[in-house]
Amino acid sequence: MLSWLPENISTYGAEIDSLFYLIYYITLVAFYLVAAAMVIFLIKYRHREGIRAKYIHGHTGLEITWTALTAVTLLTLALMGKPLWTKIKQDMPPYEIQVQVTGKQFNWEILYPGPDGEFGTQDDLEIENMLHVPVNKVVRVILTSKDVIHSFFVPVLRLKQDTLPGRKIDAWFEATKPGRYEIPCAEMCGFGHSGMLGYLIVHTHEDYEAWVQKNWPESKMASKIEHGSES
Repeated sequence: MLSWLPENISTYGAEIDSLFYLIYYITLVAFYLVAAAMVIFLIKYRHREGIRAKYIHGHTGLEITWTALTAVTLLTLALMGKPLWTKIKQDMPPYEIQVQVTGKQFNWEILYPGPDGEFGTQDDLEIENMLHVPVNKVVRVILTSKDVIHSFFVPVLRLKQDTLPGRKIDAWFEATKPGRYEIPCAEMCGFGHSGMLGYLIVHTHEDYEAWVQKNWPESKMASKIEHGSES
């Protein structure tokens, strides 16, 4: 079904896809109905000699009916999507990893708080365009921007969130499959927008521990990851 969608490696991605499928098929049915009506009208009301066009004001009952149906459909979709929106945007689960991602023309700055778990200290690690995380762990992402509006977009996670100058916005995800995945900017941010591309590197637990030890050789972060810790 809709195999052209990117692979899903997010714990909440399937729920987003289900809602997307529902909206897709509703709009598909509406498209076919409108297209069929246009074809019928083109044939029925085509130009014919001896028949003059007539102005028709419209049918008030029909207009009210289809406006009401559209409003009810949109309201139903909004109510169906509200629990998912709350889950993703408001009810962040306990996280075990946190990073700060800052958009700038035209890179992603990835900041790790280091073993002490606090940003703004000497053990912070900042790298560009590479977000390293372990598989099957909840990751908190603090999003901000240095200059203009960017959009942090990870298609395989079904995660997309604008980053705004002067604001910090929380997002989260839990990746379920190791691999290397693209993080494009999904908001036109200047002449270099098309080249603003980072990568999400989802490690196995062993590989992530090795990456941590490489960057913080004396840290105990690896054991914290293994047993889980909530910041």
